[in-house]
Amino acid sequence: MKVIVAHAAKDLRIEERDTPTPGPGQVLIKMAAGGICGSDLHYYNHGGFGAIRLREPMILGHEVSGHVSGLGDGVEDLAIGDLVSVSPSRPCMSCSYCAEGKQNHCLNMRFYGSAMPFPHIQGAFREYIVADVAQCAPAGDLSVGEAAMAEPLAVVLHAARQAGDLMGKRVLVTGCGPIGLLAVLVASAAGAVEVAATDISDFTLAKAREVGADTTVNIAQAPDGLQRFEADKGHFDTLFECSGVASALASAVPAMRPGSTIVQLGLGGDMTLPMQAMTAKELQLTGSFRFHAEFFTAVDMMRTARLDVRPLITHVMGVDDAVAAFERAGDRTQAIKVNIAF
Repeated sequence: MKVIVAHAAKDLRIEERDTPTPGPGQVLIKMAAGGICGSDLHYYNHGGFGAIRLREPMILGHEVSGHVSGLGDGVEDLAIGDLVSVSPSRPCMSCSYCAEGKQNHCLNMRFYGSAMPFPHIQGAFREYIVADVAQCAPAGDLSVGEAAMAEPLAVVLHAARQAGDLMGKRVLVTGCGPIGLLAVLVASAAGAVEVAATDISDFTLAKAREVGADTTVNIAQAPDGLQRFEADKGHFDTLFECSGVASALASAVPAMRPGSTIVQLGLGGDMTLPMQAMTAKELQLTGSFRFHAEFFTAVDMMRTARLDVRPLITHVMGVDDAVAAFERAGDRTQAIKVNIAF
């Protein structure tokens, strides 16, 4: 089978591996779609992010869907041909954090396509993968592209849980990549009365309006574009910071109401924050990292048409064109989510 392997920055190769065999309680999945994530792009463009670096060749990918093509012993809830969204999260379920219900902080996590541990956890951009039944969410009549969007949607659903009740709230989203656009969708579905979004790309901001943003601001063209929301100590109740850029968070602080909540999703380098202004406003700053149960919720919400992620899938490219797909995925003037078709 073909696999997509990162060896170093800008060194992406299509290689051959043996097709695996499922064991008890496992299924063999013929991969159908794989979405290129921001972390995949970091490995491709920079060889890692922050202190996390590639130290050996690693198969990329963790946003995937496919069809069941083989059943291990004891598997009864899935059938050959079923379309499933495959959760890349494989917590050990035996460490202290798993026991507390914080599986996203598992001490022995095996998350597809992650260079955090060494040896690295190999990813899911491959023609076939063996997965535990517990990782597989039946996707019904979703398209394979929608089914592959379960992972980033789960990330945002976890962030929304961190934010608390959004009913009747005014929400600001900074950064309109796939995660930011999903935050716009989720905030609207959760009852926000107003959603505003900022970015530096007219293309992504147009997509934000398409999926429900009431107001958009191109910060590159209008650096003071949020000033109108600063009167009376601020306007927004919740900020989803999805860019990972310190200046995006800093520029949003004056527009936040006292006691409002900032949820940091974007992963970049360390930030210098306007801590005194945040302290004076009694802002609540919380992180959001991965997900667990939200993965199956994400699939259910798509299957019941509570959320429509299809506008975010802008390109589908074949596995043999993986390098071109990664280059396209990094171009925010024309791409949001690029899917690799297996």
